[in-house]
Amino acid sequence: MKVSDILAPWGAVNTALGLGAPIRDEAHYDEMLRFVDDCFEQFGADDGHPIFVLVDWVALRIREYEDRMHPWPVAGTPQSRLAFLMEQHGLRQCDLPEIGAQSVVSAVLAGKRSLNLRQVRALAQRFQVPIEALTG
Repeated sequence: MKVSDILAPWGAVNTALGLGAPIRDEAHYDEMLRFVDDCFEQFGADDGHPIFVLVDWVALRIREYEDRMHPWPVAGTPQSRLAFLMEQHGLRQCDLPEIGAQSVVSAVLAGKRSLNLRQVRALAQRFQVPIEALTG
């Protein structure tokens, strides 16, 4: 293998994805997310596919952008973060079947009850947030 054999294809990938610099804006961020989604849709069944090395690199750029532009509030309790997510998505207590009945959601938000692992996983998936955002 010669470096010259790799330069042209790498240059095309680098230019297309803009990997030489941090994600610049929301439009670039959306493009990167679409790229990752497309890769998982096309190659997800083959987690050993070499494209996932590139996906890991793109995911790192995405994480850097999210940490910079969409940081998670460090302060607060899991209940306050859940309340924040509900507000951001326009949800009411009865809109969270991942937790259970409205009375259970109310108890969680009041701090009288904690989320269990199943609930945390389901909510993290629904809101597309890290599990840590909903744990203590």
